[in-house]
Amino acid sequence: MSLAATVSCTQDFAEINTDPSIVTDPDIKFLFTYSEDKLMTYQGSEWVWENMEHLMRYTQHVSASPYELTNNVNSRYNSFYRNIIPNLMEVRRQMEAKGDPEVYQNMKVVTYVLEVIQAMKATDMSGSMPYTEAGEGRYEVNFAPKYDEQQLLFSTWLEQLDLAIATLTLNMDREQLSYGTADLYYQSDWENWIKLANTLKLRIAVRVENQTPDLTRKIFGEVMAHPVGPIDSNESQMMFTHDNYTPFGNGGDILYRSTRFGTMSIVDFLKQSNDPRLGIYFSPNDLVGDYQQSLDDNGVTLPDFIDPNDPLIEYQGGPADWTVAPDIAIYFSNPLVSGSDRFFLMSVANQKFFSPKMNSSSGVWKDAVVSHAESCFYIAELMAKGYGTGTASDIAKWYNQGITASIQTMNEIAVAAMSTTAFDGNGQAVIEAYLAQPSIQLTGSDVLEKIYVQQYLNFYRQPNEGFVFCRRTGYPKNSSTYYAREEFNEVIPRRFWLPDPGEVNRDNWMQAMDQQGFTPLSQDVIDLNSQRIWYDKNAPAFGQGQ
Repeated sequence: MSLAATVSCTQDFAEINTDPSIVTDPDIKFLFTYSEDKLMTYQGSEWVWENMEHLMRYTQHVSASPYELTNNVNSRYNSFYRNIIPNLMEVRRQMEAKGDPEVYQNMKVVTYVLEVIQAMKATDMSGSMPYTEAGEGRYEVNFAPKYDEQQLLFSTWLEQLDLAIATLTLNMDREQLSYGTADLYYQSDWENWIKLANTLKLRIAVRVENQTPDLTRKIFGEVMAHPVGPIDSNESQMMFTHDNYTPFGNGGDILYRSTRFGTMSIVDFLKQSNDPRLGIYFSPNDLVGDYQQSLDDNGVTLPDFIDPNDPLIEYQGGPADWTVAPDIAIYFSNPLVSGSDRFFLMSVANQKFFSPKMNSSSGVWKDAVVSHAESCFYIAELMAKGYGTGTASDIAKWYNQGITASIQTMNEIAVAAMSTTAFDGNGQAVIEAYLAQPSIQLTGSDVLEKIYVQQYLNFYRQPNEGFVFCRRTGYPKNSSTYYAREEFNEVIPRRFWLPDPGEVNRDNWMQAMDQQGFTPLSQDVIDLNSQRIWYDKNAPAFGQGQ
């Protein structure tokens, strides 16, 4: 069904675009379905080698032993050219060749919306990339596409999103063909596609803020002024459900190399705020049942970092950087010995939540591609920074709506995975109790930080967006008395590298590396930390948010 071959990222665009064995005359609906499916199902190696190994450690969502960067990272980049853009270009080409292309307008423009999602994710860690000339080998015999700078990429994507929004809005009452149920995400509900496009504009707005705040203001104003607006309900968020897919396989072992523990910072905050997501995100340790009797019988005391009177003693996090507190980190791999009993003290990232097929379980993979909560937190953040005309009550409304949506969506994912849940039904009572806590209410002088922290907690299941958030804001910040980032001595790469594409396009690649100040092919973390992509150049260091 795909137009693109399964190829190494070091092979050139000529082979990617001209393999004659790929497709004959496919149904355009299923070409679109393929790209929608691959938007998520390519991510097996990404979850294993990128999210769990690196991004979630850097953001301090989990703690694990360090692992060097390998060529397994950045599969997002190659997947864009292999699995996403070829089919979408073919969809558009076939529609343009129809005798009545005007009835295909909606179907055509949403291909750009889908395309932007993965393209933006690719540039997040790579910087300049082929886009405006990408995929032209099949149609225009261009096997050496230029690498577009990020400024051009974002302006191009804004134009495409604006075209989609304008076209879909104009065609609300006009006859249009559709993908029907072949559209995995929205079943061709065009209003929801408008909302998605507007939220993607917000993704761009927050990314470019450190470079072009005036553009951020312009984008935000456009989104909020649009009659349909951004994603504003759980029903309109972009959700992916797959009965047979899991990025970790049927064995489902997310702990394959190093156990993924909760950090002290996230576990302690979730406990102190009675956050319903605590049990969804992390599994309890062995301090349950009659453990105290065993300790008393054997004259064993808990280590100093554990409060024996903690009502949530079964949840314990460890240092994000194991070298900072070795007296605590020792319990990552060693139990507390009490006679013949062994008590493991650290809470592990909830395996079923991430791997619903583990141990051949019948759980189902469900995920938010672009969520309702994400949309709400961007709006609350930008209003709090003065980009809009929202009042304090407006900001609080979006903030509370984002928290509600996050908790409900995480619970929904857990239900599908047959994992630990926080509540039955819609969780209204549980969520209202959480929102009523003074530490969560949007009052005081730390309004923006509270919005940031909830945004951060929501991105636990979206590691790329979580990494982008921490990188662009510098939150959680080191000096905070509300939610502090832990001491972390490891150098954090702020981007990945792009491989040499081969002789056919090496000149354009070298020019792009030089223009961005990148050392070509360098996998040295010092280079990857200091040589930043364009929109990251003015961002604070990790933990140095203002």
